[in-house]
Amino acid sequence: MVRVLLAAIIAMIISILLGPRFIAFMRRNEFGQQIREEGPEHHVAKQGTPVMGGLLIMFAASIAFLALSRYTLPALTVFGVALACAGIGFIDDFIKVTHRRSLGLSGRWKLLLLGFITVGIGFAVHDEHLKTSVYIPVLNVRPNLWWFWYVLIFLVVAGAANGVNLTDGIDGLAAGTGIIALVSFTAINVLTYIRTGSGDPRSLDLAILGGALVGASIGFLWFNAFPAEVFMGDTGSMGIGGALGAFAVFSKVEVLLLVVGGIFLIAALSVILQVFSFKFLGKRVFLMAPIQHHFEMKAWSETKIMVRFWIVAAILGAAAFGIYYQYYLDFRP
Repeated sequence: MVRVLLAAIIAMIISILLGPRFIAFMRRNEFGQQIREEGPEHHVAKQGTPVMGGLLIMFAASIAFLALSRYTLPALTVFGVALACAGIGFIDDFIKVTHRRSLGLSGRWKLLLLGFITVGIGFAVHDEHLKTSVYIPVLNVRPNLWWFWYVLIFLVVAGAANGVNLTDGIDGLAAGTGIIALVSFTAINVLTYIRTGSGDPRSLDLAILGGALVGASIGFLWFNAFPAEVFMGDTGSMGIGGALGAFAVFSKVEVLLLVVGGIFLIAALSVILQVFSFKFLGKRVFLMAPIQHHFEMKAWSETKIMVRFWIVAAILGAAAFGIYYQYYLDFRP
């Protein structure tokens, strides 16, 4: 487990040490956040805050992971998915900062690119001979989805990437909840490695990658906590979200992602519910969506929202680990 801890520590140190230079570079080149007009009024003060902090997370995590990895296919695939999703987010952020607008890459293009990423995952899944069945805890059933499982991969990765993205918008929120979710997957793979008598290098490698992403995100959070000096942007939120989705696929805990990433699911559902209600009923369920902005409109401070969302995410992460320990260990392929 030393490798996992080292990956986290190395990534965190790199992120903290490079953070000031990265922020200064972004300020010099005026790569600042563009605030959407329909957002909370007090967010106007955040206009121009350096964005694309996800680059710092991905760089620090990459150095730590590549230095300590055993280069198994599952970990390399999850790593590739994280970078690819971060790349999609980077294109989105770059369009925003260069065109000085709050709208970036269209949703259709994002979904298309995520589809290509899913194809890449499919090849890796085929080489690893992962089963196309999905284990449902409590019910103790494992239905075989056949070809629909590959559609499920797309839904898992795209849903996680967009879910984390929707949870962004408040200083420290996406970074903190993302760290907690990554810790959950890291702990799950550490437990699997221990349970198999140190005979599963794939689980150890996934844990090393998880540790690297956790450490890099903690280092980023040092600068992202309220009041934020830098935002992760879509680069960071989609990178972390894509990694979470891929972790779920290669850890064979697709259903458990609903619990691990429950806070991101809540944010996504709040948007869906708001759009559906306004379009068909002419009423808004929330003062503003995603749900974190609803609480902002109710005069909650950003710090209060952030901490309470962290608490909920931690409870969900602990619950997910407990479910995994109770049900999944004896049902892994």
